[in-house]
Formats: sequence, structure tokens, C-alpha cells
Amino acid sequence: MIDVSVARGDTAVTARIDVPPQGITALIGRSGAGKSTLLQAAAGLLRPSAGRVAIDGATLFDAASGTDLAPGARRLGVVFQDGRLFPHRDVRANLLYGAKRAPASAAGPALDEVVALLGLAPLLARRPHQLSGGERQRVALGRALLGKPRALLMDEPLASLDPPRRQELLGYLAALPARLNLPILYVTHQMDEVMRLADRVVLLADGRVAAEGPALELLSDLTLGPLVGRFEAGSVLAGSVAEQLGDWQLTTVTVAGQRVTVPQVAAAPGAAVRLRIRARDVALQREVLASSASNQLAGTVLRVIEREAPYAAVELALGPGGAPGERLWALVTQRSVQALAVAPGQPMVASFKAVAVEGRAAAVHTETESSPS
Repeated sequence: MIDVSVARGDTAVTARIDVPPQGITALIGRSGAGKSTLLQAAAGLLRPSAGRVAIDGATLFDAASGTDLAPGARRLGVVFQDGRLFPHRDVRANLLYGAKRAPASAAGPALDEVVALLGLAPLLARRPHQLSGGERQRVALGRALLGKPRALLMDEPLASLDPPRRQELLGYLAALPARLNLPILYVTHQMDEVMRLADRVVLLADGRVAAEGPALELLSDLTLGPLVGRFEAGSVLAGSVAEQLGDWQLTTVTVAGQRVTVPQVAAAPGAAVRLRIRARDVALQREVLASSASNQLAGTVLRVIEREAPYAAVELALGPGGAPGERLWALVTQRSVQALAVAPGQPMVASFKAVAVEGRAAAVHTETESSPS
């Protein structure tokens, strides 16, 4: 639990977030919303003026009682954008620095396990200047894990990497929750990172929590678009791989009991995936039509929201029941809403091209019954 009032420069934050004991909580919002400020307050790098920070039953900060543990005593693994490795030490020595700071009685991964988990064996004798950006971040992550932390705090760890290195490191990050039983708070601006990694999302705006909830539900709430900034409004749907169409570099995915075709997703049949579709790429019609838009999903209108003319946003529940993760938004004109008689409860078909879909293999995290930190 992080419940603090803290300021840094012109940024003032008064917010409470509950971080589940396992899985990844993504902290998102516009630049200047207070994401990094809140993370640094939890890490002990900024002192709040009021509030409390408690993780895994341990109080790390409490303004009322005067408790304020030093950063090194909080047992939090912190990973920044630049890695911050010791340039005069090789990779093994950088990793062992983290291990030496771990309490002897603390549970956590050993050196060999971290090296295997992050693919560091070929790098152990190298110095930081001999590593790529992605390799440096993997070493920084390994060093943080070897401190056997109560939680992992990551402040835009992929921001300085080029696209290939980002995708490489995303794969390692996605595997962490299933292998290590610890909470992760992850600050980012990037939608593909949230799609791939997050179980839960907290949206900050002007230093306060504007919304929070399960990732699929919050990312598919078009009404939050103005607060999110550069994330383009749309929907994130949960599905599973039905078939790989290798000759065409396409993948067929089952969503809400229906099939859609998307650009190839590197995942085996049956694997969980997440699909992102921008609302502006979705068209509405009354029935299934022969069209170059190969994907057509049947649903029921949940609500119609008039936006600044000429637009309207329409939310559909896909398939029976419209369970969480099965909601689709379409951004259409108000004229189309009138012409199609779009209204809550009305059956409707949403269509979109395969190339309009961004697909990602979903990180599958094991749930626990523990209470939030």
C-alpha cells in the first residue's frame, strides 16, 4: 500500500494505490502526472509530507509515527531507465553487489537462478561498456532481484532502448511474475508494454488516481482517453490462438467465442493473447457483410456517448454476457449513429481489417489469495 502526499519541483502527488502481492501493476498517465514521483516516494528517494508506505506487512514510511526507513533498508528492488551499473565492475560483480545487500534470512532467487532467468551467462565477464542497452537493463534487473526484495519498482526501464531491444527485454519481464512471487510496480508511457505485462493498471492525472482496475477493463474504457495522453483510444480484448496461418504471416484468434484474423502473433495454439484495436478503425453495421474488412464481430450495444461533433463513441458487448475483456469501442459519426438506429440493447456487427489489430502474447500470471500490499 502506498498512501502519500509528496512533492517534487512543480509536481505534487496525493494518491493511494494498493499493489497486489503478485503480478504487475502498471502506473500510467501523461507526463507530469506524478508517476515517477510516487514510485520514488515508495523507494525512499523522496520524503512524503504525509501518509504511509507498507509492503508485505512491513511499514517502510509512516509520517504519523516518524517511521522512515532508508532506501537501502526498505528491501525494494529499483530499476531505472539507465541501469546505473558500476562501470569498473564486470557483470558478475555487479550482480553480486545486489546479492551482498540481501538479508541472509530473506527468501529469493540465487545467482544461478537469476543468470538463467535473464540469459546472463554469456555476459558475466563483460564490463558495462561492452553491453548493449538491453543487456545492461537485464543486468540491472538481475542485480535488483538478487537483493531479494519485498517488491520490484521499475521506472520506465525500456524507455532508452531501441525497438528490437525493447521487445527482447519485454519477454524477460513477462516471465517474472510466474517465476518469482513478488509484487511489481511498473511505470511506463508505452501501450505495448502495458498490453503485454500488466495485470492491473492505475491511471494518474494531476497527481491523483483518476482510475484503477484490471488491465483489460481499464485499457478498454474510451472515456479515459483524454487523461491518458498519447495512448490512442481503443479496446484491448482477451483471446487465445486458434490457428497459425504461416504462409500468410497471419494468426487466427478466438475472442468471445468468435474468430478474428490478425497479423502474426508469436504464440502457440491455445496461448493467451491480447489484441488492441483503435476505436477509429472499427466500423458498425446491422449484419455481417461481404467486405475487405475480414473481421466481423457480433455484439450488443451497451452505450452511446456523444463526443465533440461530428463523433460518437459506441461500446459493444461481444458475445453472450459481455464479460470483462470482451468490450469493443467504435468511434463513428453521429450521423452514422442516427442512420443505423444505434441504441443500447441493439444487436450490431463491428468490422475491422486485420492490419488494424495489434496483437501481443499475454503474460500468464498465477493468482494468489493474499491480500494487497
